Amino acid sequence: MLETSFGLSFFLKPSTKESNSRYLYLRVTVDGIRKEISTKRKWDPKRWDAKSERAIGAKEDARSLNLFLDTLVMKINQFKTDLMYTEKTITAQRIIDFILGRVVSKALLLQEFQNHNDEMRLLVPADYALATYKRYHYTREHVRNYITYKYTTEDIELRDLDYDFISGFEIYLKTIRNCNNNSALKYISCLRKIIFRAMDKNIIPSDPFRAFKRKKTKTLKNPLSLQELITLENHAFSTQRLTTIRDIFVFQCYTGLAYIDIYNLRKSDIGIGVDGKYWILSSRKKTGNETPIPLLPKALELIEKYQSHPVCLQRESVFPVSSNQKMNEYLKEIAALCGLERDLNTHLARHTFATTITLTNGVPIETVSKMLGHSSIRTTQVYAKVIEQKIGEDMDRLQTKLTANLT
Repeated sequence: MLETSFGLSFFLKPSTKESNSRYLYLRVTVDGIRKEISTKRKWDPKRWDAKSERAIGAKEDARSLNLFLDTLVMKINQFKTDLMYTEKTITAQRIIDFILGRVVSKALLLQEFQNHNDEMRLLVPADYALATYKRYHYTREHVRNYITYKYTTEDIELRDLDYDFISGFEIYLKTIRNCNNNSALKYISCLRKIIFRAMDKNIIPSDPFRAFKRKKTKTLKNPLSLQELITLENHAFSTQRLTTIRDIFVFQCYTGLAYIDIYNLRKSDIGIGVDGKYWILSSRKKTGNETPIPLLPKALELIEKYQSHPVCLQRESVFPVSSNQKMNEYLKEIAALCGLERDLNTHLARHTFATTITLTNGVPIETVSKMLGHSSIRTTQVYAKVIEQKIGEDMDRLQTKLTANLT
């Protein structure tokens, strides 16, 4: 790959100390990016020609220094030519690494990505959720397809990654893959972890993400209203399958548990709290934060309903929870049967607990944050914004009614 500009220059670095000699430096400039390195040689400024960038005089020490500089330039130009023949990007850092004798890593992005994913897979479910592993697996696939699409090659050296690669991947995700902004940034976040891993292993010297700054699009959660929740609770289904899925979802609405946490909920996680009543006393799988949750009557009723279920007895679990994919699939069917004009999913139940069940009924946001297992109260504040929006909508309707009564 040709560079648009390339330059080498030698200069004596000014010294703060009074001395008859100064260190001789080499400056490498490629496409406007400059890198400097000491030649480890000292020279008298009075015997240096700044215009020709060479030592003055015919003495042996001057001839020796000039020969050294000429040889260094010749070697750099030969290395530059080799890079062009092998279609490698010519960068100032690559030239500096060559001068220092650093071994240029041939580590490849997809290869390193696969190494990371293989290690992560071994730690499922001990340290990572299966869903987390799958997200990295899908991200690698997106990166692989992007490399093929843009670079028409099977892989790319980690050292060749730059801002253009990252921003190009973002455009690819949003256009070719039709990802929304937040989904694209999730995939890019996974890629970022692989890059940081390569930096930690000294495979690449700098962060190509340094200038890449993007923000997620803020989205307001839309939880179930109390009336929608009551409709869901009271609906009689013709199959036990849908009844069970509905009950698990309703339990989430009254406890705020995420899918993975209700899947992992064991009978041993139910205990007596400080008030002498039953609580969930466990930790969130995602963050490891404690989630002490007092059990409301409806939640206790559902626990009792499934305490003798065969799957619960076998797994020592509180509920016979299916896979998240199956849960969400059945919840769409449940929403249609209940006449709810919206998509239901397991995470919506968590939003419903945060807003409809707790914050709307005056539970302090600090308490809600603790029950949700959030690491920061800032994470919980998004639910408070939903309530503010709801208040605004209610007041708008009130204003409409008042205006109608006055006319």
